[in-house]
Amino acid sequence: MSIKSATATLLLALAAALPALAALPAGALATTGGAVAPSEAPPPPTLPAPQASKTRIHSSGIATWFGPGFYGKRTACGQTLTPATVGVANRTLPCGTLIKVTYAGRSVTVPVLDRGPYSGIGADWDLTGGAALALGVSETVRIGTRIVGAAPNSSALGAPLVAPTGLLAGGAEAG
Repeated sequence: MSIKSATATLLLALAAALPALAALPAGALATTGGAVAPSEAPPPPTLPAPQASKTRIHSSGIATWFGPGFYGKRTACGQTLTPATVGVANRTLPCGTLIKVTYAGRSVTVPVLDRGPYSGIGADWDLTGGAALALGVSETVRIGTRIVGAAPNSSALGAPLVAPTGLLAGGAEAG
């Protein structure tokens, strides 16, 4: 993946997160260093943050991918999983943690959207179908990983900006 493609991928992920920023309560930005007037609205529900001693992220790990049996269902972080959803499941990282994943010369930055993997083979990561497709992963593989930031958790996190036509039509061209 070229630098131009990587930059475009990151910009798409950031653009997908922008609508979520507008939906945040006024006090939500205060934890990121923003100066915001106090709000009496309760913060949106989030999963509890993992204990520091339990969170060990290595620069590489075993990844599987999940999808077909889960499409249409909600992830642990609140998104509805579709074939185009781009994200990753991890057992300990908070929802919205951005992970740069590399495999076979390709890279994509994806948010943590779910808990898992629970395959029983000792995998560290579970890629969504969209993330697996972007990386060219079709089986269990070793990937490179790096935490690169965080995005506010929202129902739109991991959703593509424009749904690919082939996915909407089940693989057949629409029209």
